[in-house]
Amino acid sequence: MGRTRENKAEVIAEIKDLLEGSQLAFVIDYQGLSVAEITDLRRRLRPTGSYCKIAKNTFFRLAIEGDKNWQPVEEFLKGTSAVLVVKEDIGGAIKAYKSFQKDSKKTELRGGVMEGRSLNKDQIEAIANLPSKEQLIAQIAGAINAVTAKIAIGINQVPSSIARGINAYVEKENQPPEEDAAA
Repeated sequence: MGRTRENKAEVIAEIKDLLEGSQLAFVIDYQGLSVAEITDLRRRLRPTGSYCKIAKNTFFRLAIEGDKNWQPVEEFLKGTSAVLVVKEDIGGAIKAYKSFQKDSKKTELRGGVMEGRSLNKDQIEAIANLPSKEQLIAQIAGAINAVTAKIAIGINQVPSSIARGINAYVEKENQPPEEDAAA
């Protein structure tokens, strides 16, 4: 039983909606996965704000037609393709997929697209090793706190340094003049 024209349009619209506002889309070969395994993959991706969409490659091509941002994904659409669309936690989504891949041993990461750029498998896996947004914010906050603490310590030491300098000057001025020992 074939899909009606309305169903095809719905699938294409759904793909466009998924890609809208997404940061990354990567393509995997899902051949050999059972429905339960696909459900497991989707469950693992959900907490990262990511989705796994399975549709005919033709539907993906029609959905990205004319969209320069997602057009490069077309080179990875061959055979049995599932597109993993990441809206929030890029590193978390890739790690969730890699964990699933390690457990199932059935899928293959082909490549993806981020900000209109085509990424190969190695580049996508390298992104997973980058610190998350929250980790970066924590690192920046820690660096700012360290600099602030050093400035505060330096500022606190300025008055005491001035006081020591003034005290040394006063003590020097209050000392009786030394008498000539040769007299």
